[in-house]
Amino acid sequence: MWAVVMALSSLLPAVGTGIVWVPVAIYLFATADMWHGLIMTASGLLVIGSVDNVLRPILIGRETNIPDFVVLVTTLGGLAAFGFNGLLIGPVAAAIFITVWSLIGSANSPSYQ
Repeated sequence: MWAVVMALSSLLPAVGTGIVWVPVAIYLFATADMWHGLIMTASGLLVIGSVDNVLRPILIGRETNIPDFVVLVTTLGGLAAFGFNGLLIGPVAAAIFITVWSLIGSANSPSYQ
């Protein structure tokens, strides 16, 4: 359940995943479960934070102008349809579709006639 909540909250830029793991870490510290609290904090800062804020811009790119939720859906769809290769095939297919859609829309606009 928490993985689904974190996946949905990750759509919010910069703070999305922190909405989930920070309260869990605080809860673990408040219940005197220091070891699990430290593990949760370390994994949140090092693993979750680096994937969300460092790797996503590198893998997806800021210049694509594709919304995060489209990247998430096309990545999951690509994984379901094509397996591991779908990590790239899904977002690339979405980028091609969005580009063609915008080109067709601009070609049909009255400014070109």
